[in-house]
Amino acid sequence: MTLMTFVYLIAGLVLLVAGAEVLVRGAAKLAAQFGIPPLIIGLTVVAFGTSAPETAVSVQASLNGSGDIAIGNVLGSNIANVLLILGLTALIAPLVVSRQLIRLDVPLMIGASLVTYALAWDGSLSRLDGALLFAGVLGYTAFLIVSSRRAAAAGGGDTEDEFAKEYGLEGQPKPYATLINAALVIVGLALLVGGSHFLVEGAVSLARALGLSELVIGLTVIAVGTSLPELATSILAAIRGERDIAVGNIVGSNIFNLFCVLGLASLVSPQAIAVAANALAFDFPVMIAVALACLPIFFTGYAINRWEGLLFLAYYVAYTVYLVMVSTGRPSADAFGDAMIGYALPLTAVTLAIIAGRAWKAQRH
Repeated sequence: MTLMTFVYLIAGLVLLVAGAEVLVRGAAKLAAQFGIPPLIIGLTVVAFGTSAPETAVSVQASLNGSGDIAIGNVLGSNIANVLLILGLTALIAPLVVSRQLIRLDVPLMIGASLVTYALAWDGSLSRLDGALLFAGVLGYTAFLIVSSRRAAAAGGGDTEDEFAKEYGLEGQPKPYATLINAALVIVGLALLVGGSHFLVEGAVSLARALGLSELVIGLTVIAVGTSLPELATSILAAIRGERDIAVGNIVGSNIFNLFCVLGLASLVSPQAIAVAANALAFDFPVMIAVALACLPIFFTGYAINRWEGLLFLAYYVAYTVYLVMVSTGRPSADAFGDAMIGYALPLTAVTLAIIAGRAWKAQRH
């Protein structure tokens, strides 16, 4: 392992985060100049922009023939978003969960996870599979726009004002603003392309140096790296007291990762992306289980308490340790996996089911 490996990894992450921010700022202001309402900009340009790091990395990996990194990045990001990011954020301050998340968005996240698993079941994701996934994000975005417009019409323009203030869409544009914003979009895209190239190259080198598979590197190092914007957004939201925003961002990001990121990566790949047997046997089920676990936890008082955040973090640590143990051929990996599957997971599931049942009965009375 050389110093350049770490330079590539760090440079890639910095360029990805910076590129996503510059791209969103420029594209949002450019769209506003063409008369697009701030609410629509927030639900399209901003939503796609926050998934830009994952998209850039997975697309670059698929073009380079590193399908394991493309798959691992999406699965690992979705697992890390819930277990790591929500876990850390809930430790800072208990998080508020809106009723819409439980009734609509979380079931959509679970459905997207199951659909993706079904498409990958044959061991690959073809361009047709990618087209189906990307059609899902188009439908989801259209639904968000329609429902948000209805909510804004019924309850005022608070959301509209939030997007306008956050992305500087208020007031008249300055001279040469179109050229400046177009330049920001181009610079943002260039940073994303360069950052994804550096990160993928560094990740492949790191995997070879440590004797780990590209899938494991994608599930851990790259997944956490590309989720840094979500981590920063969620922690800042919790500190500012905007605790409902943190949960909504994560759930929305997970849906976009499956439909948009994996969909685009499959569409542009020169050949069908091979899905590793390990991912089908373990990582896909873990991602689905994590999505399912959100329902009872979110349902208990419509909040994520500190102990639940700690539980999320403990499972993320256990998941990462197991990945490393299996990848490095540790003999104790099987025993560790059996203990998690046979004891820890069922005990947690029963506990959460009991707590959710009590919460449901209390709400009925």
